[in-house]
Amino acid sequence: MPDSEIAPAAGHGRVTTLDSAYASCRRIAAEHGRTYYLATTLLTPPRRRAVHALYAFARMVDDIVDHADNPARVLDPRDGAHAATADDPAAVSPAQHLDLVEKQLRLALERGDIDTADLRRHQILTAAADTIRRYDIAHTHFWTFLGAMRMDVPGTATHRTRYATMTELREYMRGSAAAIGLQLLPVLGTVVPVAEAEPAAAALGEAFQLTNFLRDVAEDLDRDRIYLPADELAAFGVDEDHLRACRAAGRTDQSLRRALAHLIAVNRDIYRRAEPGIELLEPRVRPAIRTAAVLYAEILERIEAADFQVFERRATVPNHRRILVAAKGFATSLR
Repeated sequence: MPDSEIAPAAGHGRVTTLDSAYASCRRIAAEHGRTYYLATTLLTPPRRRAVHALYAFARMVDDIVDHADNPARVLDPRDGAHAATADDPAAVSPAQHLDLVEKQLRLALERGDIDTADLRRHQILTAAADTIRRYDIAHTHFWTFLGAMRMDVPGTATHRTRYATMTELREYMRGSAAAIGLQLLPVLGTVVPVAEAEPAAAALGEAFQLTNFLRDVAEDLDRDRIYLPADELAAFGVDEDHLRACRAAGRTDQSLRRALAHLIAVNRDIYRRAEPGIELLEPRVRPAIRTAAVLYAEILERIEAADFQVFERRATVPNHRRILVAAKGFATSLR
């Protein structure tokens, strides 16, 4: 579909130009994904906006899961009525909402129709569907991602909030993180057959996700979710009660410090396994992906520098450091 064309909204009379759809996704990426957004500035404009579209779709789904207590925040009332045959968007459960998003994306991919009353969602679906078609991204990666998101939602058959082992957590991350890496591969391009680059791309997605879990221990615990594997914590004398006691005190004790240090080492090993995969990408995109990997991995250093006080503050990489790393990446991309 040429950029000048519009994507129709089935039954809602709304139209969206591709340019405005992608611009909306860019704003979402800039607001919510600062590390990723900075890295995308090193990509060519077509690839950059494709990454923004994929990010915006994932963010939209993530908001449905994380704001299940406030459906109106992420669901237009007319979509609520469509999903639950009710005028009150609060009548739509998060599980129904995810089903609706999957139905809307399938319709967009199969028929080119964008069936939503919500302008923001219309724009995200328009850009995401165009990106998927334009780069011939396997649809299964999106269904796998949505399947993992259902694991976070109460009332679904696969719902869970605890993970006994790293093996169990990796099954979740296969959809929540690895699938994202696999969605990006066709956009970034490879110098080998895509299948050869997929293991490293999946590993990098897992590395990013585990870093999120280590950074967001407090936030996840407040949502009654524990993504750190129970057996890995137990090896250092930490269980759920221990985590909650540290949360209540607002401090990390010595046992939890050791557990987090161990999991950071595990996380770094995943980054090391993913790093060779960057050389399998097209040369023009390597600086952008390396920049994202470096900046995200530095979150682990910030956790360590803060003495593992994950209940006291959220570990972030300062803006001046982000800019410096991105500048180095930009210089590399010009060679």
